[in-house]
Amino acid sequence: MSDAKYIIGLDFGSDSVRALVVDAATGEELATDVAYYRRWVKGLYCDPAANQFRQHPLDYLEGLEECIVGALAKLPRGSGDKVAAIGVGATSSTPSPVDEAGTPLALRDEFKDNPNAMFNLWKDHTAVREAAEINELAKGWGGVDFTKYSGGVYSSEWLWSKCLHVSRIDPAVREAAFSWVELCDWIPAVLTGTEEPLTMKRSRCAAGHKAMWHEEWGGLPSEEFLTKLDPILEGLRGRMYEKTYTSDQAAGYLTSAWAKKLGLKAGIPVAVGAIDAHMGAIGGGIAEKSMMKIMGTSTCDIMAVSKEDMGDILVEGMCGQVDGSVIPGMIGVEAGQSAFGDIYAWFRDLLLWPFDALQAELGLSEEQLGAARDRILVKLAEQAAKINPAETTVLALDWHNGRRTPFADQELKGVLAGLTLGSDAPRIFRALVEATAFGSRAIAEQFRKQGLEIREVIAQGGIPKKNEFVMQVTSDVMNMPIKVVNSDQTGALGAAMCAATAAGLYHDLREAQQSMGSGYSREYRPEPESAKSYEALYRKYLEMGGVLEDLLRSL
Repeated sequence: MSDAKYIIGLDFGSDSVRALVVDAATGEELATDVAYYRRWVKGLYCDPAANQFRQHPLDYLEGLEECIVGALAKLPRGSGDKVAAIGVGATSSTPSPVDEAGTPLALRDEFKDNPNAMFNLWKDHTAVREAAEINELAKGWGGVDFTKYSGGVYSSEWLWSKCLHVSRIDPAVREAAFSWVELCDWIPAVLTGTEEPLTMKRSRCAAGHKAMWHEEWGGLPSEEFLTKLDPILEGLRGRMYEKTYTSDQAAGYLTSAWAKKLGLKAGIPVAVGAIDAHMGAIGGGIAEKSMMKIMGTSTCDIMAVSKEDMGDILVEGMCGQVDGSVIPGMIGVEAGQSAFGDIYAWFRDLLLWPFDALQAELGLSEEQLGAARDRILVKLAEQAAKINPAETTVLALDWHNGRRTPFADQELKGVLAGLTLGSDAPRIFRALVEATAFGSRAIAEQFRKQGLEIREVIAQGGIPKKNEFVMQVTSDVMNMPIKVVNSDQTGALGAAMCAATAAGLYHDLREAQQSMGSGYSREYRPEPESAKSYEALYRKYLEMGGVLEDLLRSL
């Protein structure tokens, strides 16, 4: 690599898409740009009260062009000619129904404003009933349990639940849908002109973790299983895919049309896509026996396990174990929490409700309200940090958006218990932070219970960079040091590492990680007294959850 080569990593998140331009030899982050989804920020096509979250494909296409052009504009003229490859990470499971040409139905005039014809965002929970039916059938139909490599529990957040739900409620979409496509598969296909569903290269990562794909049964769940689940799924399996690909391979090569739009050279490789969190794990330096925590509004917890250590283990209660979903040649294991930072934001907004409601009467400006919104979590953390965890009476359950792992259950709800007339806002906030940390520990303990060793914990995302209090509590509760990744853009950086490998600039992905990694900015270490206090509180958290689960589902 004597001549400088650049790589673009794309990270399609829940609210925006980011482009990161890096030096292929060192991983130096040269330029970045973010494009927010225009329709999404207006709240279009979503109904939070019904847990419906849909995104229009035009948001992705417009954002894709905007952020790449924006990032390249920050570099010297002609920098686009140095770009050697593109990598893509995206939220998942975020699938869309597509026609025979691979076009998302919402791009057709007759479906342009129909949410069911759009991409079904990962956090959409409208398919709880369908997920329950999949789990019941998988355990009782007398054939293969297709959930056994998905932690034994299928989620409403995943492809088949969403596909079945939309097919049931919208016959017009069902009839027009030739197939279904994940966002992380569609973007590389669009860039390379390979959208045709039967030949599009599908992500091993998304297929294995979200669609029950496994080589043991020849790919996706059998036609017999799917039609027994619901006859309206008849024939869909044959219009999906059998083969999947790891993200160190090329999905295709950039078309002339997209090269002209983006200011790049035609014919450069575009890597097979993957789930954004898995790309983040790669970019954050995940290695054998490390637990990578991507901590933001929710969390995703990733491990890469050698095939020798995995052996015949079937990890229960997690989001799957997939050969090559993170590092090719290793088994990727995924877990996570459906809400983490979202719980803190919920409490902030709860406290601010009176000021929002009385804004006009109190004469508060938008700037004043915005300043309060920006400062309230900082002040809560400052005061909560002064409270001795051994003296608290407040205990919370972190299931405000259901439970992703261990053992997915989107019907669960959050709890605050032990309140007294002395339970002020900082004490409640501390209990909520402790609850999210207990959720993290429950995941780690489930990994260990299955025989997987955790030698180190690595954190990345918005929270590890911004909130020392949350990170210290998490370290205390887990009773382990937590290293924080230096880069703020690990999802896009991981996508760039995959692209550099797909372009042949590195022998394998681990070599790319070693050359392009950003290192760590700091390390949190557990405080012995706090860790001791949390041993007892964690047992109470587990006990309270066990006692209240059935009641919470019924609410």
